[in-house]
Amino acid sequence: MTRLRHDPLSPRFLDLFRPLASFIRHETFGSFLLILASVAALVWANSAARDGYVGLWETPIAVGIGPWEIRESLLHWINDLAMAFFFLLVGMEIKRELVSGELDTPSKALLPVLAAMGGMLVPAALYAAVARGGEAASGWGIPMATDIAFALGVLRLLGKRVPIGLFAFLAALAIIDDLGAILVIAIFYSSTISWTALGAAAAFTLVLVAFNAGGVRRPGLYVLVGLPIWLALFASGIHATIAGVIVGFCIPARFAGGQDAPLQTLEHAINPYVSYLVVPLFALANAGVTLVGASPALLLEPAALGVIVGLVAGKPIGIIGATLLAVRLRITQLPTGVTRRHLVGAGLLGGIGFTMSLFVAGLGFQEGSLIHTEAKVGILTASIVAGVIGFVTLRTTKSQDAIVEGGRGEEPRAA
Repeated sequence: MTRLRHDPLSPRFLDLFRPLASFIRHETFGSFLLILASVAALVWANSAARDGYVGLWETPIAVGIGPWEIRESLLHWINDLAMAFFFLLVGMEIKRELVSGELDTPSKALLPVLAAMGGMLVPAALYAAVARGGEAASGWGIPMATDIAFALGVLRLLGKRVPIGLFAFLAALAIIDDLGAILVIAIFYSSTISWTALGAAAAFTLVLVAFNAGGVRRPGLYVLVGLPIWLALFASGIHATIAGVIVGFCIPARFAGGQDAPLQTLEHAINPYVSYLVVPLFALANAGVTLVGASPALLLEPAALGVIVGLVAGKPIGIIGATLLAVRLRITQLPTGVTRRHLVGAGLLGGIGFTMSLFVAGLGFQEGSLIHTEAKVGILTASIVAGVIGFVTLRTTKSQDAIVEGGRGEEPRAA
């Protein structure tokens, strides 16, 4: 295979990695705020002010006029509307990677796609085996997704101990995971469908497609049309946050006339707000689990145990197994600098489900119910365990393990 010759310190070469570096910086600080908000939620929900915590998120808020009024609790506005911007960002990230990133060719996309598929199917199967068709069975989608903010945040803490190829692999894997989780939400976690409202959403989506085909490059116009799509999906029974993904996929992602792509412009504009405000607010509203008087036996309940087994065991088994099988069959190869030990660490970090897992848990179970609490306890426990074990695994990987011959993931030869 012909290799690109370059000066490793040349500005042109470094420019290739600046978008990834900027993304990682956002995700690192965002993951810190996410942890802070989660801890605050747990402390608040288990303090003397816990009634205030519950009451705050149950506060009803009405938006609209007369028959066009929508009345929801503050919690639902956060989960249904604010998180639509999180899904918008996810949609743009997926499209960017498909157009000009780690997924822009079949050969580059194959490894993270296969790894993500293994990392989704195995956790879901293990959860289903633990739930055994009982009341917890509807939560099978909870352990399928990886929290990209936490996972890349942990990798960033390791600095030069991990190769850049591992960042790219885990980021692409988590993005595909998110796409899979979005499909699962749209297909399996939506209520009775109103085809009239869904048709309206499709019509407005065609407007966005026409914008793209006609060369409209003002991202604000795409977001503006996204509002009636959100309203139509809200009325249709499909979860309204999917509107964000639709808008993200329709925004032009290619450069023209020497100007930045509209997708890149909007992504850079909203990334800080999503990472520093929307996602921490979501965690503050959803991570508060009342543990006062709870027994450790709660972790053995099907919903909690299924999530823990799915994330801590199922994720690494699926990711590592699918990846090594693909490499063994010579379908693809490991990224440059990535060894099997790095792969094990990445598979473990894939078990940090948190944001998307909490989101799916809120769809699968009744808010505030005992089984919903069990699922959230499982998510918090599993994400902490997976993150710690993954960090320790990569932290104890010798620095020379990143030196790989031929970019195929072989162990380094003796000098």
